[in-house]
Amino acid sequence: MQKRLLKDYPVKILLAFGGAIDGKKKFMNFLLQNGYPELAALASAINSDVEAMKWLMKNNYPELAILSNAIDGEEEAIKWLKKNNLIFYIIFADACRGVEKAKGWFIFYKLEIFVRLSEITQEVLKRQQRNAWSPYKLRRR
Repeated sequence: MQKRLLKDYPVKILLAFGGAIDGKKKFMNFLLQNGYPELAALASAINSDVEAMKWLMKNNYPELAILSNAIDGEEEAIKWLKKNNLIFYIIFADACRGVEKAKGWFIFYKLEIFVRLSEITQEVLKRQQRNAWSPYKLRRR
């Protein structure tokens, strides 16, 4: 059985995935209650949830865990995706980091939902970066 790639999910599910990435609990719950725990875990992993990353690895979704790392720009993750011929995920990771050429690829192939998902993800990454440097968000050790 071949695994489903992100592009193979119905648009309705991808819209819910976008809401989950954005931190909206009702969309996260929708994914969990409707048989898409891998997308819920990926949304959480994108939001720096280490337990979600572990879940993806443990439940045979390493490509989604590695996609999350590629979105963060980790070179080893990008190399792994290339080695495993997951070019779609490389393009998506690039789009999430704001690479216009990658977004243009999605527009050219009429996959605008991935432009939207990449924009949501890009905003989450920016928020994470702001929070990492905010003196009000620093955690005491």
